[in-house]
Amino acid sequence: MTASVWLWIAFGLFVPAMLALDLGVFHRRSHVVSLKEALTWSGVWIALALLFDAVVWHSRGRDKGLEFLTGYTVELSLSVDNLFVFLLIFAYFKVPARYQHKVLFWGVLGALLMRAVFIGAGVALLQEFHWITYIFGALLVVSGLRTAFKMDKEVRPEKNFVLKLFRRLVPVTPEYHGGQFFVKSGKPWLATPLFIVLLLLETTDLVFATDSVPAVLAITTDPFIVYTSNVFAILGLRSMFFALAGAMKLFAYLRYGLGAVLVFVGAKMVLAGFYKIPTLASLLLIVGLLAMAVMASLLHTARRKRRRVSRKSLCAMENRCWLFCRLRRAKNYSIKPKTQKMSHA
Repeated sequence: MTASVWLWIAFGLFVPAMLALDLGVFHRRSHVVSLKEALTWSGVWIALALLFDAVVWHSRGRDKGLEFLTGYTVELSLSVDNLFVFLLIFAYFKVPARYQHKVLFWGVLGALLMRAVFIGAGVALLQEFHWITYIFGALLVVSGLRTAFKMDKEVRPEKNFVLKLFRRLVPVTPEYHGGQFFVKSGKPWLATPLFIVLLLLETTDLVFATDSVPAVLAITTDPFIVYTSNVFAILGLRSMFFALAGAMKLFAYLRYGLGAVLVFVGAKMVLAGFYKIPTLASLLLIVGLLAMAVMASLLHTARRKRRRVSRKSLCAMENRCWLFCRLRRAKNYSIKPKTQKMSHA
């Protein structure tokens, strides 16, 4: 068998094994994921992705290794944008923190299946109809502009068609029942709000796939590279959620960087028929755009903190001056009658 076939087999065995290890050993019992645990697992998934890239580089050559690394970087950066929406969904439904990992785990399984379908269809369309490249590229440019200039995202589950249809077909309990997705009350099975959250996450990821899959197809049309880069980014998404959940507000300008990345890969896709931008140049530019967005966000946050501290100091100084004036006025008021009395005497 060729190296590509062995890589497909190894990857097909690796993903289920890691998922089973995750759910069956490390998260067998529902618990609140700590920051330390989230950072550790985020580092593990990134290290595994880089190790896999080294295997691809060694077995399939430098170009394929660079394509995987670029695709993984794009997918991972777009996944960070997804976390904002996941946070809003969990806050909207008030999902207990100890059950959030379970919802994300099963959401990842659904996302892997949907991405496989999307990638297979996308690669087949591009190979059969080359002109679709320009449509995908234009959609990415439009999506990038929308991402950059869009205001705060809103979660409106009442307008989700799949959710409305499901609620018509299956009754839903008003409260959570531990970590269960379904409970049996009498004859019919009832869905819990936890399953509603899972269903909403899946439909949301379906929308995100319309951006992320074409973005990687702009880097390469190799199904193996496209799918594996997507999978590694999705697998690391859960840990990144818990690691970055408390720090989302620090990345005020991240959406501009993500928008610029989408515009770039869209333009790259449109121009591919005229000029093919080297993969290494694409990787450096994407990393540079994201780095500038992160640095600008951190500088913005630091500047806001300094302004807040200076504003507090100014308010404290004003309060001290006001108190000093009050005390001096009270002192003058208490001394004045005595001086008048002494002069009268």
